[in-house]
Amino acid sequence: MKQKYSTSPEKPRKPRKTKETPKIRQEMLMLTIPPVRTEEEYRAAYARLDELLALTIDEGSELEAELDTLTTLIYAYEQEHHRSEPLDPIDAIKHEMEERGWKNKDLEPLIGPKSRVSEILNRKRYLTLDQINNLHKALNIPLEIFINDDVLENI
Repeated sequence: MKQKYSTSPEKPRKPRKTKETPKIRQEMLMLTIPPVRTEEEYRAAYARLDELLALTIDEGSELEAELDTLTTLIYAYEQEHHRSEPLDPIDAIKHEMEERGWKNKDLEPLIGPKSRVSEILNRKRYLTLDQINNLHKALNIPLEIFINDDVLENI
């Protein structure tokens, strides 16, 4: 027997409790989040993400689910439409320094003496593998930024 579908709006039914259903209230979160296919939708999703990040969100809440969903949609859109060229290693280091409020002196434990830090940041000396590893661990810069085809061509 085929089931007939009605086009008239109906009130949602309450889920029936069975022996497998715990006594706590179970319900699915029903989020209405539009897809991110255009630059305009991307900007709107990003604006909403900023709003959510400014809030204190309880774990397991609808806002947390919305945050997770928006993050996934934005990431997918960026991977497809905003793929950028690999960052230059020195630019990546300078960016991380700026974000953390670091000065050249803060790199000395990772790279070496003041003169070596200056030479590297001014592109007069190449990074060693030990320095790359230290910067990767301390600044969370992906290794792919330090070692990629563009970097290897310029050596």
